[in-house]
Amino acid sequence: MNKRAIRAAFERAAAGYDHAAFLQQEVARRLDERLEVMKLVPTRILDAGCGTGFAVPLLRARYPEAHLIGLDLALAMLEQTRSRHGQAGGWRAWLSRLTPLSSSPSPLTLICGDIERLPLARDSVDLVWSNLTLQWVSDLPATLREVHRVIRPGGLFAFSTFGPDTLKELRQAFAGLDGYEHVNRFIDMHDIGDMLVHTGFAHPVMEMEVITLTYADLRSLMRELKAIGADTVLKGRRSGLMGRRLWQQLAGNYERLRRDGRLPATFEVIYGHAWAGRKDRLADGRQVIAFEIAHRRARHGL
Repeated sequence: MNKRAIRAAFERAAAGYDHAAFLQQEVARRLDERLEVMKLVPTRILDAGCGTGFAVPLLRARYPEAHLIGLDLALAMLEQTRSRHGQAGGWRAWLSRLTPLSSSPSPLTLICGDIERLPLARDSVDLVWSNLTLQWVSDLPATLREVHRVIRPGGLFAFSTFGPDTLKELRQAFAGLDGYEHVNRFIDMHDIGDMLVHTGFAHPVMEMEVITLTYADLRSLMRELKAIGADTVLKGRRSGLMGRRLWQQLAGNYERLRRDGRLPATFEVIYGHAWAGRKDRLADGRQVIAFEIAHRRARHGL
């Protein structure tokens, strides 16, 4: 992944993101519903990849006394969150300390940062929520280690991401066109589950569903992908604009997939959650086994 390209794409998309992010908002609602059965009373929540802050009211409604931390790579996204939900500062911060939480929104702190290198202390949050963000990271195992590092023992990681069949029609239409990568690659949910275990999480649960959106034409699909910042960000991507001939060939390839007058676009949505469990692993995943030799010797008079 090209991190600069990711940031730039979401900076450009921030102003109009909410008007195009129907799928992202619906997945957030479904991820929130999965929290219903979780026995958790968090005091601090990290929304990793918060975007324009769509999940803030969902999390506030479910955990009204929790302190929310919204983190995003794109500053423009955080500015949208700030304008929508506010962030206490100056006299407002002092006023919030004097006002009971029951009569005011839970605190919200916004941080411009990278989920792959979280600017948070170890064991500092009870819940990490991440809606459709993990597909943008370069090193998923390292990212999961970071998430595990900041969650307190017994805390929860709840997330959604995209699976390998996402945009399979667009990938098929591009196949053999010019030799470039045009559609991002996504990781299988079973592999994500294995990574969770390897990085120290316990009892991972993975689910998958397929959501198919339809469009009148290819341009409508491409405009929507651009509007939500979902540009191709692979380092081997095509650097220039596609010529007219290639575009016509691409559109012709996609037209073969038209059904009932509409062009389909498949999104394989993966939902997962796992518990932080005991913190007895090093950052590289190695198990730590403590030998209390001195204590045992003292107990036996050695």
